[in-house]
Amino acid sequence: MDMPESPPPPENSSPISTATAAADMVDDDPLSSPYASLNSHCHELSTLQDLACRGAWQTILDKVARSRSLSLLTKPHEHLIYLTFNLLSLVKLRRYSDAQSEAQTLDEDLESDQYLYESYPDHYPTRKPGSMIPFALRWLHAHLPFTLGDRQLSLDRLYSLLHFIRSKRLSQNQESIGETSLTLWKKRDSFVVNTIISHHLSQKEFKVCLSLLKAEITKNDDPLLLSKLGYVEMQYGDLDGARRNFEAVEKSIVGSENSKDDVGFKNLVGRNKALMFLVAKDYVSAVREYEECIDRDGSDVVAINNKAICLMYLRDLSDSIKVLENALERVPTMALNETLVVNLCSMYELAYVNHADVKKTLSTWIARVAPDDFDTSCTRI
Repeated sequence: MDMPESPPPPENSSPISTATAAADMVDDDPLSSPYASLNSHCHELSTLQDLACRGAWQTILDKVARSRSLSLLTKPHEHLIYLTFNLLSLVKLRRYSDAQSEAQTLDEDLESDQYLYESYPDHYPTRKPGSMIPFALRWLHAHLPFTLGDRQLSLDRLYSLLHFIRSKRLSQNQESIGETSLTLWKKRDSFVVNTIISHHLSQKEFKVCLSLLKAEITKNDDPLLLSKLGYVEMQYGDLDGARRNFEAVEKSIVGSENSKDDVGFKNLVGRNKALMFLVAKDYVSAVREYEECIDRDGSDVVAINNKAICLMYLRDLSDSIKVLENALERVPTMALNETLVVNLCSMYELAYVNHADVKKTLSTWIARVAPDDFDTSCTRI
């Protein structure tokens, strides 16, 4: 059974954080954008953003097709934004061949003049020079080869994208741009680094992961990065190294006025402790730590999932099933993920003779509430 504590594999990496999708697409600094609203920047952009947040990927495909057929997109950048949403939806729905066909409508060189605002002075007479390519499209361009089995090309493009981000940040005059833009580029940097680490981790290339993480930690002593370093060390058996990093995480949080009362950081420390107990097969202590995390934040899905697994190891299948079922009832938008459902179905198979009927009931409920990209095969019916 899965315990989603380490960095996720590339397949589960989100091509775009839907909460900031529009910001990524509109401008380096959305708050200084000359456009008054998302829709003034692009036809029905706010609607596409809302649909993406709800996981309505098929509806996005329909809206893109309709807008194209009715010629509702009048400017070059609008076509690129709609292509990005279309490509993202196809990837989310695991229609990788269709996504590849869509991506082939792009020039292989994303820095081509045809993607520059200044190449279209009639459309953008007052727009400052620069690229129209949304960051999400750059990421999808790097991610797509992996979905089609070309891992090396995907990695090459991801490293190129990381270089692009860092050269972009270094070339910017930090006095002339807003804090929002700087924060956005830092998030993009972190997102791509984590994606690269996930690719290497999926192939058990631990030395590369450690090198990347340590390089990041020298620039930013972030508790999340230190924790990830500990998770990688645990995967190749360096429990002492993991323990030292987890202790460093706790000290940095306790010593920080900004972090010590933050529920997210408290739960990070709690989950790290629980993970050490779990590896030591002290499941009772692990359950106690996870319960404290859940008491602080009832939507902490990692703590919920891992508490259920510990209860199962303690041969308390009834309570482990209740933990996961209650989570799906209380916080379905947070708890409804394939890892949790796989674990719940495994527990059903161990606990019930008629597990097929129970799983069918669960599958029916999932079909009613899940986003379009949810992989229903995880119920194993």
